[in-house]
Amino acid sequence: MARIGPAQPHGLDLIRRYAYRTAKRSYGVPTEPVTTIAHHRPSLIAYGVAGLMLERNSGAVDRQLKQLALLRSAQLTGCEWCLDFGSMLAQQAGIGQDKLRELPRWRTSERFTELDRVVLEYVEGMTRTPVDVPAELFDRLREHFDESQLVELTMAIAMENMFSRVNWALGIQGEGFSEGMFCAAPDREAAKAVVAV
Repeated sequence: MARIGPAQPHGLDLIRRYAYRTAKRSYGVPTEPVTTIAHHRPSLIAYGVAGLMLERNSGAVDRQLKQLALLRSAQLTGCEWCLDFGSMLAQQAGIGQDKLRELPRWRTSERFTELDRVVLEYVEGMTRTPVDVPAELFDRLREHFDESQLVELTMAIAMENMFSRVNWALGIQGEGFSEGMFCAAPDREAAKAVVAV
């Protein structure tokens, strides 16, 4: 249960009603992040726009690669809701359970390509506090992505960090989206390494 209960629409309240209806149509329920953030309408609008950008695959960055990056970010921040929801999205994108199980061991697992590894290294650098993305790492990303793809990937990882941290702070937990599927768990060991002491 979130630390703040769901906001209830009052009167016409078009923004909340539209957000709840859209979430229900897409996921079967008005999701807890939406109903919690709805207490502050400007934040709900910004959240919705950011969520749409993440969800709508422009085709610039491979959907599987992007979902893998977002799920790794959620593992590092420890957001239960993001891990539940992200595990479902990753599997819907075609990432197999075996690969998801190996995500904490992406550096040594044979299931990850060179491209996967450079993206996951970028995820960890962006999720680090403070951020640590050396020029050499960015140069390796440039070997695989053009400017548009680099911006899309960077924004997606940054927004996942924001969503994860907001959900975690507000006590928003999983809602069973990955029920019956593999659900990635927080990677506590790696999380320790990405947080500056």
